[in-house]
Amino acid sequence: MTAEQNEYVASLPMILDEVEVLRVERVSPSFVRIELGGPALAELGPDGPVYDQRIKLIFPNAAGGLPSFANADESWWTSWIEIPEHERGSMRTYTIRDVLGEGAATRLVVDIVVHDTDDADEKDHEDGAGNRWALQAAVGQRLVTLAPRKGQEFGGIEWEPGAARRLLLVGDETAVPAIRGVLRDLPADAQGAVFVEVPVDADVQDDVTAPAGVEVTWLPRNGGARGEELHAAVLAHLTGTAPAEALTVTEDEIDPDLWETPVYSSSGEEVAEATAVPTDDSPYAGLYAWIAGESKVVTGLRRKLVNDLGLDRGQVAFMGYWREGVSMRS
Repeated sequence: MTAEQNEYVASLPMILDEVEVLRVERVSPSFVRIELGGPALAELGPDGPVYDQRIKLIFPNAAGGLPSFANADESWWTSWIEIPEHERGSMRTYTIRDVLGEGAATRLVVDIVVHDTDDADEKDHEDGAGNRWALQAAVGQRLVTLAPRKGQEFGGIEWEPGAARRLLLVGDETAVPAIRGVLRDLPADAQGAVFVEVPVDADVQDDVTAPAGVEVTWLPRNGGARGEELHAAVLAHLTGTAPAEALTVTEDEIDPDLWETPVYSSSGEEVAEATAVPTDDSPYAGLYAWIAGESKVVTGLRRKLVNDLGLDRGQVAFMGYWREGVSMRS
């Protein structure tokens, strides 16, 4: 890329540039850790704690080529989406696991959830571009990242506990990097509980640490039903009693774009009157709940917490990171 072309890319309010794979590690059966570097990351933000910061990665097309963003301006998305899908590569959303180093030596660390499969139908739906790429990833390969630039508004952080005095974080394997980031950046006096579901025992990440007042519970499925133990553990934590029945959510109850935070509603609910915490006479006064993962599981927990237990929508964030059986597009 010439200096003149670089000026265009650098003028965007975010990083949109190629990065190189510096390190690849299969850390467990379900996680591949990728360390990325490149000159553009010298400007990597955000300005403050990373928390659950989301970024996007563009993977090469079937021929191994990446789209060029030389001379990119504010119309880059329209220009990219107009390229035939088989040529433009695939974009997926991930959470930053770590930012290492600084300046030109800055590295971006991302964990990608993977599963090995030879089933053609499963490959079409659940395998996805990120899974396929991560299983063959090697040092020296290149991707394009869309990430926050220092000093620029980017978004992508949903962790907003406000004045909450108690915290609840819940997620599946796709939420592990976000949960780790939030726990890393919490104040030392934070209080709360974390429940994390992963596919198997070997996926438990012992380096996920929390302040002394925050208890972390790992729940490996080990072949069990997705979300079943997670649902029971969260309800038992909140009510003191394990639910008598397993979580049941019908397909027509699932919002394919489920994303409910104190300031946004994918279903169009009113958010202007949302409060940071409920009144002090509520059994859930001072609680902030952050829940992310597979949409069906998250939908069931949202129904329980908001509809049945009466948590104010201003004290919850429910995010459908993915949908089982559906390959996410971005």
